[in-house]
Amino acid sequence: MLKYIIPLIIFIIMAVFLAIGLHLNPSEIPSPLLNKPAPVFSAKQLDVPEQVLTPDDLKGKVWLLNVWASWCVSCRQEHPVLNEFVKQQPVTLIGLNYKDEPDAAKQWLADLGNPYTMSIMDNDGRIGLDWGVYGVPETFVMDKKGVVRHKHTGPVTIQAVQDELLPLILQLQAEP
Repeated sequence: MLKYIIPLIIFIIMAVFLAIGLHLNPSEIPSPLLNKPAPVFSAKQLDVPEQVLTPDDLKGKVWLLNVWASWCVSCRQEHPVLNEFVKQQPVTLIGLNYKDEPDAAKQWLADLGNPYTMSIMDNDGRIGLDWGVYGVPETFVMDKKGVVRHKHTGPVTIQAVQDELLPLILQLQAEP
């Protein structure tokens, strides 16, 4: 009898953990980078590959890093929101073109509009790995000191802009 009860108990425990996991929202997974300095990188600019960008170049500014790719369906979904957002709110929006072909990325931006202050290339995914990117799109908000203050996983929506990003950006811009 005991040889049947132990597997049943183990099965019930596993079923409970599975049920809990199915009800979690992956976009609410906190980033280990929150309230820590932005990971260091030196990345070539998409439009001017002979020039590079580092987080130190952005010190003193509130800025966003939006991880995107031309092959990403969800990125296409968020793109009009980003285009409108930067028209309404002046903010430095850096695009991290993730595991993409530069020509495809340039064409995508030419076709859909370019909301980015600048896009940088992460052809091999190493920068994304340092930032803890596990899917695109993802968006990070950095303060003037280069500290990660927020991570939004998944496509940026109008509601996310209004409820999460804009209030935080305005707060961070007002800080000395």
